[in-house]
Parts: sequence; structure tokens; C-alpha cells
Amino acid sequence: MKHRIVVLGAGYAGAFAAGSLARRLSPADTEITVVNAVPDFVERMRLHQLAAGRDVASRKLADVFAGTGVRLRLARVTGLDPERRTVAVTGEDGDSDGELAYDTLLYALGSSAARHDVPGVAEYAFDVCGRSSALRLRERLAGLGEGGTVLVVGGGLTGIETATEVAESRPGLSVALAARGEPGDWLSPKARRHLRRAFDRLGITVHEHTRIEAVEPARAITADGTSVPADVTVWSAGFAVHPIAAAAGLETTATGRIIVDRTMRSVSHPDVYAAGDCAYATGDNGRPLPMSCATAGLTNMQATAAIVARLTGGEVPATGLRYHGNHISLGRRDAIFQVVDGDARAKSWYLGGRTAARLKAGVLTGAGWGIAHPTFGMPQRRRRLATAPDRAGVSAAA
Repeated sequence: MKHRIVVLGAGYAGAFAAGSLARRLSPADTEITVVNAVPDFVERMRLHQLAAGRDVASRKLADVFAGTGVRLRLARVTGLDPERRTVAVTGEDGDSDGELAYDTLLYALGSSAARHDVPGVAEYAFDVCGRSSALRLRERLAGLGEGGTVLVVGGGLTGIETATEVAESRPGLSVALAARGEPGDWLSPKARRHLRRAFDRLGITVHEHTRIEAVEPARAITADGTSVPADVTVWSAGFAVHPIAAAAGLETTATGRIIVDRTMRSVSHPDVYAAGDCAYATGDNGRPLPMSCATAGLTNMQATAAIVARLTGGEVPATGLRYHGNHISLGRRDAIFQVVDGDARAKSWYLGGRTAARLKAGVLTGAGWGIAHPTFGMPQRRRRLATAPDRAGVSAAA
């Protein structure tokens, strides 16, 4: 009787986790299935580049997992029953409904753009949270004439990277950035000055301490009633997770993120683990880890280490949950790498310019290579399970 591991989502957290589990667990004892709604791996860290017009190659998940023993199920997750240990799915055609049974579940469904119930965002705004939405924005930007206006809402990493990439790639457009505070306010003073110079060099108008209260087809409205011209509004004011976990009865935060312990195990359901944006995890500094691609790496490594250890009778290791810095692209030839201390506060030192841009490009290339080679370094002898799965009282679903 094989232990059924189901991984929901094949983004950075899910795809890396599935490959790691396949490397470390014997296929004689385990069956690993990855459920993903689309057939391609989405390099989310490159979506702002795709939207701005760069060629970003896609990788078929079928090719990624070929020869690994990992099963790929192309379907959308529609429900979860943690008492029966089943996942409800709907196939690509929207008709082939079914269930997947699991013994261990790794929930890594990621996040989407948080609209904050702002009027007009759903109808008129664009985002770069998925490949399809980035391609939709790409098409819209390509259709703008000389002097077209683009407003990026959000002063965090995604907003800054999107605004600078669009401004550099499409110099004929007028690009603005609106932020509730100061863009990059977590950076050191020197790094913030570097960021300001980049905005000036690229001709980006910055509306700081500005709250967008509504989005219309050709403008955005601020909290004080000011109208900001915007043929295109790009919404990057935070992320939101799908309500599936909360609806299923897992213990979650008010925003729906799964509350996990130090090993990424659900505090309410011990056969469920979470990684990536949907996991509410506490870092080594005692603070919640932010929703980011870096967190996807930290949490998936801890989750897979814990799953392997518990299934094989080993001691669960504590992998590192600490940030070393923030890396922000500012177009193709400029970037900022901000070093942080143990409390995630910016140190005075930062790296900027072409060197930082080359470093960021290396990070992106390395992440893509890792996804494309999920079982690189696979050991000759993978670990066997200590015990067979206990399925007493659990429905055996198809």
C-alpha cells in the first residue's frame, strides 16, 4: 500500500517540493501527484517582464516531471475535505469533476491580486499575478499609442518592478506609480535614493502617500478626489489567497492563510502541510514571513524536510526561515539588493546598478533551472517509509 502524497499547485513552492519529495522518497512506497490548473510552470518573478514585452519562455509541467515518477493532474482545485482526506477537482474542460485521495497533502496554491474591494479594480485593472493576466496586460500595452498613460498601484516589490520594467521597455508611454506610503520605504536611506534616481531616469511620476479609492476605464480616483489619468491601471497592491482552506475547516488567519507550526504542518490537521503564500508561518525572527517568492523557497524546503522525516522515521530538521535581503529589479540594467539583519530590517549597505542586475538575473536563471531539473542530484538509493499509511475510517476516493 503506497503512501499518497498530493501537492496542490505547481508554482515555485509546489514544483520544487514535488521534485524534492521525488528525489528523497522511494517510489516503491510513495505515490506523488501534483495538481495544477494550467499545463505550464509560471515563472512569477518574470511576469512583469512578460507584460512589458520581453520574451519569457514557458516550461511544460509534463516535461518538467517526465521521468521523475511524479504524476501530473491538470485540474482546478474546487474543494477540500480534510476529514475524508480528499480534494475535489475540475478538469481543464470544466466538465471532468472528480476527487483525489491523499494520505499527506501539501497545500501550495499560492495567491492572486488583492483587490481590497476597491470599485472598478475587477472590471478595469490589470495585474501580473498570473501568466494569462500578464499576457492580457502585454496586449493592452502594445495597443497604446504614443503618450498613453499607465498607472501602477502599489509601492512594494511587484509595483516597483512593474513600473520600472514598463517605463524602460516602452519609453513612449507615460508611467506613474501610486503608493500608500513611500515606495521602498523599508530600504536603507542610500538604497531609497538609488530608487528615486531610477524613477527619475526612467521618467516615472511617483504619487506617494496616495490611496486609490476607485478605478475607471481611463483614470483612477484618489482618496481626496484627485483624478489620475490612466489608460491602463496595473493593480499590485498586495496579494490574496483562495478561500478553499478556510472553507474546509483548516485553521486559518482572517485572510485565509493556513496557520502552520515550525515544520509547515497545519496546526489543526496534522496530515496537511502548507508552503508559499498560502502558509502563515513564523520566521526565525519571530515575525510572520511575508508573501513572496523567497518565502516559497524557505517554506517548501521546511515542509518537504518534515514530510520526509516523519514518513521515514527520522528526526524532523529545522531548516532556516530567515531572510538575507530584498532584491528588486529596476529594468534590465539596474537593480537593488538590500541586505537585512536578523529582524528583517535594512542594513546601511546595499548593492545597486548593473552588478545587482546581473545578480538578480542569476537568481532568476537558477530558479528556472531548478524547476526544469526537479530530480537533479537524485540519490542512488531513496529512503523507504517506516510504516504503511493508516487509512482507517477514511474513504478511498478515485
